[in-house]
Amino acid sequence: MAHPNATPEPVTGEPGSDETAASSAGSESLLTVLVALGANVLIAIAKSVVAVVTGSASMVAEAAHSWSDAGNEVFLLVAERRAGRDADDSHPLGYGREAYVWSMFAAFGLFTAGAVVSIWHGITSWSDGGEEVDYTWAYAVLALAFVLEGVSFLQARRQTRSAAGVAGLHPLRYLARTSNPTLRAVYAEDSAALVGIVLAAGGIGLHQATGDARWDAAGSVLVGVLLACVAVFLISRNRDFLVGQAVSPQMRAAGLEALRDDPDVQRVTFLHLEFVGPGKVLLIAAVDLAGDDPEPAVARRLHAVTARIEEHEHVERAVLTLSAPEDESLARD
Repeated sequence: MAHPNATPEPVTGEPGSDETAASSAGSESLLTVLVALGANVLIAIAKSVVAVVTGSASMVAEAAHSWSDAGNEVFLLVAERRAGRDADDSHPLGYGREAYVWSMFAAFGLFTAGAVVSIWHGITSWSDGGEEVDYTWAYAVLALAFVLEGVSFLQARRQTRSAAGVAGLHPLRYLARTSNPTLRAVYAEDSAALVGIVLAAGGIGLHQATGDARWDAAGSVLVGVLLACVAVFLISRNRDFLVGQAVSPQMRAAGLEALRDDPDVQRVTFLHLEFVGPGKVLLIAAVDLAGDDPEPAVARRLHAVTARIEEHEHVERAVLTLSAPEDESLARD
């Protein structure tokens, strides 16, 4: 890693490269979750009331969607809190992976309470004749939900665009690759919520226009399928980070270059960078130190290099060993 007097390289590709930026990113994620939670609770209550009044399958699906989203935001708040704890003797790599555990719970909740309920209710409502009711309140609530979900989505979008700009990535590519599961979950759920509202409104509208209640049921099924796709994506990405997600080749190249820039490092023969939490990596490397000092001096210098690496905000733990003389140096990417 870089010399302590130099500006650290952002080896993980996460937004920010100093403590101020890291604190800001954490506060931004917390604000994003709180905005989403407040919006979803209000929306879920309104949708539930209208679902009972109208009996609309699409509105039942949307109510289930919003309640599952609200519950998921609680999981994400727990994830933000528990993942931020410092490393200790029982968890020497910190608690960062807890973010992926609780985000996984949220994704499973979206699948079961949102997708399964919506699809099941749509299928069971398929053969219902449906009663003629006034859907004015349903449209009004869906319009209100679209506005509130839009506010939450814009907050998540603003944070995503800012972080993606720092990382030099397209926002959607950043969302797929970021180690921040909270931002990814809120952005994906809010996007699905906006599309789901359109699907629900379309199902209700076609039911009214044709008199065929199966359109309403189809809207419920489509909302469920949408939620299932989002949930599977979130589950897959959280699983990747839980089992040990390596950083991208570009991030690894930046880390290798920064390590070579250390004044005590002559060459690097092995380097592994693996995420152990949002914006935190475990760094393992084999290096050849400059000079020909006796063993005690080499041990002290290797310890000093390790300490400098761990000063980097994104490095949770560094483990360095000495290269063997016959080991080949890593090629520059």
